[in-house]
Amino acid sequence: MRPLTLHPDRLFPTDPSVRTIARRLYEAVAGLPIISPHGHTDPRWFAQDQPFGNASELLLTPDHYVFRMLYSQGISLETIGLVPNGGGGTPVDPRAAWRILAENYTLFRGTPSRMWLDWVFAEAFGLTVQLEAASADLYYDTITEALATEAFRPRALYDRFNIEVITTTESPLDDLAHHAAILAEKDRADGWKGRVLTAYRPDPVIDPHFDGFRDNLRKLSELTGEDAFDYRGYLAAHRQRRAFFASMGATSTDHGHPTAATADLTDAEAQALFARVTADSVPDADAELFRAHMLTVMAGMSVEDGMVMQIHPGAYRNHNASLFTRFGRDKGADIPMATEYVHALRPLLSRYGNETNLTIILFTLDETSYARELAPLAGHYPALKLGPAWWFHDSPEGMRRFRNQMTETAGFYNTVGFNDDTRAFLSIPARHDVARRIDCGFLAQWVAEHRMEEWEAAELAIDLSYTLAKKAYKL
Repeated sequence: MRPLTLHPDRLFPTDPSVRTIARRLYEAVAGLPIISPHGHTDPRWFAQDQPFGNASELLLTPDHYVFRMLYSQGISLETIGLVPNGGGGTPVDPRAAWRILAENYTLFRGTPSRMWLDWVFAEAFGLTVQLEAASADLYYDTITEALATEAFRPRALYDRFNIEVITTTESPLDDLAHHAAILAEKDRADGWKGRVLTAYRPDPVIDPHFDGFRDNLRKLSELTGEDAFDYRGYLAAHRQRRAFFASMGATSTDHGHPTAATADLTDAEAQALFARVTADSVPDADAELFRAHMLTVMAGMSVEDGMVMQIHPGAYRNHNASLFTRFGRDKGADIPMATEYVHALRPLLSRYGNETNLTIILFTLDETSYARELAPLAGHYPALKLGPAWWFHDSPEGMRRFRNQMTETAGFYNTVGFNDDTRAFLSIPARHDVARRIDCGFLAQWVAEHRMEEWEAAELAIDLSYTLAKKAYKL
């Protein structure tokens, strides 16, 4: 078996003099607490603190970064343990599923998933040989046995990873029972003190093309006592649920729209449009216009209640129609699209972009818009900040491209640090470590070029690793 080693200089510049500066900068930030302001971990883990099941259940079947690569090579999702909609099929032995991952681990060479997983294997579980067919059972047994111990329960890992706060993402229809349980325990003298917050993700009741949209509006009506099929009642229901989320610690909202389109309709226009999108059949143009209008409405509500607004546009969701039919959402078939921002955001920014008490954090999957559109927009509008390189670009080269193309126009302080945006809990410290290393290398190069002093770079390294995210998300 080949050894597994994590080189202490990984991801640092190759020039020896620049690498020395990067080492010094990294040393000051490596141990900082983790601010994880937006992600998709399960709050049930922290509320109930039950052991994770086995290696496959923790590291393989929940992680679309991992199984999409296997699927791309013709490996069916059923064989690695994913269950089709409605259940059925033959249950898969999790050890057999893990062996499939091990036999195909070479597929991940050069990918960020390989870096994150190797960090988890070496740092979290102490494994010293690489994952391959010959080590599959060693890995499975080592990881699964560790997960049965107290040290690998969710709360213990949260503390071990030095996480200061983590935010999950829930629908307005969620009762937030797990968050309530965490808050109730935190109030006890002997209770766990971890901070697990929620974020308001209203897509299921804003996007007319979201599965079950009309049923979701009925549920929203039942939850709030408002008539969510009447436009005024619908807005009142949103305000009520936002207030409830805020009472559970939420400081942010999140909006995953197909495009960045915004609109600012009159009340009469909005009411007429709402009547059309709550009908049985909704034309694509009406659905897009309603999503666009609601982004502006949500910005207005953020001005009222102080919630930070996140916009995550530019993904063609569920591109693989047959896979979506068989397995549902979030199965690795979301694909980035070209996304326009200058015209798309103008209605919202014309209405609210000059508000100094509003923060809109904008993400993109379209790197071609970095220097041309996003950096100039964020470098002007007080309300606008740029989220980090996201999803497909949460990678060493993606982060470098982001810094190179954004910084000279937007500066560092119109960005918001790092955001891991993950379902894979154990990858959180690995992802933050990658971001810190890349930023320290970027800053070290600027120091070596005499574009800034090293003491400035040291301050910036702390801000990019910790302070900016904490401030931007009001944490």
